[in-house]
Amino acid sequence: MSEIVAMSVEPLDLPLAEPFEISLGTQHEASNVLVTVETADGTTGYGDGSPLPPVTGETQAIAIEAAQAMASIVEGCLTSNYRPIIQAVRQTFPKTPSATFAVETAILDAYCREHEIPLSELFGSTPRPVETDMTIPLLPQSEATKRATSAANSGYEHLKIKTGNDVSEDVERVSAIHDAVPDAALKIDANQGWTPKETAWFADRVADRGVHLELIEQPVPATDVTGLADTRRRVDVPIAADETVFTPEDAIRVVTEDAADIINVKLGKSGPLATADIIAIAQGADTDLMIGCMLESAIGIHTSAHIVAGTDAFSYVDLDGNRLLAEDIIPTSDGPIHEIAGPGHGVTPGL
Repeated sequence: MSEIVAMSVEPLDLPLAEPFEISLGTQHEASNVLVTVETADGTTGYGDGSPLPPVTGETQAIAIEAAQAMASIVEGCLTSNYRPIIQAVRQTFPKTPSATFAVETAILDAYCREHEIPLSELFGSTPRPVETDMTIPLLPQSEATKRATSAANSGYEHLKIKTGNDVSEDVERVSAIHDAVPDAALKIDANQGWTPKETAWFADRVADRGVHLELIEQPVPATDVTGLADTRRRVDVPIAADETVFTPEDAIRVVTEDAADIINVKLGKSGPLATADIIAIAQGADTDLMIGCMLESAIGIHTSAHIVAGTDAFSYVDLDGNRLLAEDIIPTSDGPIHEIAGPGHGVTPGL
């Protein structure tokens, strides 16, 4: 295969259709990073990352600076050596996961485009349509119910409800959404906002109101693995680890300490190759899997969807990041189905 002759990095600012509020803060736009690699034979690969300081520890400026510095590792290498290149990038820049995700995606995209194969085949299978849920942000009860009803009317059968501020208000809002869309499957994401005791109280209160929950995601702080395990013991609802798991080593700790029923893997935390390692760890430990996202454009979201199609490993799919954008980098559907294709992840900006 040919040599990577150039890698460029630029900001990718994508306004959101509506403000997106979670317990960690409110976003009004996706301040992303776009990476492009070019090979000697004229192939171009694209990647993007969506830094979120409370989660990834990066601002857009930090991610751009890091990605630009990664060019010294990437340029001059053969795309066929993608695994050692990506390993070197991640070892050298361990604290910038959004930047490394963008770079890793661009390299893998170029490799697959050179071979004229979809990215999913690199992970085991051909592309297929991938269904996502829709996230309901932290909103006043009436607005949250309105958003949930609109999503259900647009074909979304699975909803993820953001919680994690006032637990009593969370009970009322989740119950109201259930009453408004009783057929929707509901997931809860507290984004580290609760204690184990609060999580148990919440789960008991919504159960008393007849609300069935698929899972509760990351109820306690990311570093509190002991608290996560305590929550799992207290609560009958399956508990998912999200911000707790960035690396395969993090996944090993979660399964060793029986801290979660589900691991939520995000390429924006781990990248495609490490995600494959985390899948293997979870499957070996009989731990269920979810795939999530940040506010990536179609580039990052379709990359994640290719991992879903390629591995067939995920029971829960939360890939709605680009559905929250006012306008994506390519025309995309507003519905729950991601139609993916190749070669690579199949997304060329502007086309």
